[in-house]
Amino acid sequence: MNPRIAAAALALCLAGAAQAQLPVIELGAGMHRIRAELADTFATRVQGLMRRQSLAPNAGMLFVFDEAAIHCMWMKNTLIPLSVAFIDEAGAIVNIADMQPHDERSHCAAQPVRYALEMERGWFARRGIKPGAKLRGIAPRPAN
Repeated sequence: MNPRIAAAALALCLAGAAQAQLPVIELGAGMHRIRAELADTFATRVQGLMRRQSLAPNAGMLFVFDEAAIHCMWMKNTLIPLSVAFIDEAGAIVNIADMQPHDERSHCAAQPVRYALEMERGWFARRGIKPGAKLRGIAPRPAN
């Protein structure tokens, strides 16, 4: 392969990877810090954590929905076991569900929520974080 073509292809791959990186915000749950990638568009919410091989310690993904509703999550094409906390507009956890890789069953919020936080399965339980706990760092968003 021509070295210039190979270099151009590599540059395109790296540019695509850079575009795929999501903003990261810091959240808090009690004394625990969370580094959450922000999935706040339709495309990033659909992609979610699909095809990821692992998560860093205390890392996850915060899904930000356009409006409060009974949102549901599934694990299609997701390789790692996750727990999802459904979170209301005030930042309080409504309910938590444990999910299995490749499971296409829906896991839904128990009441209307604006956010969902996916972490390594068992992360919330190991830290004693339960429904009713409030997360720091979730800024109220105006309704669309």
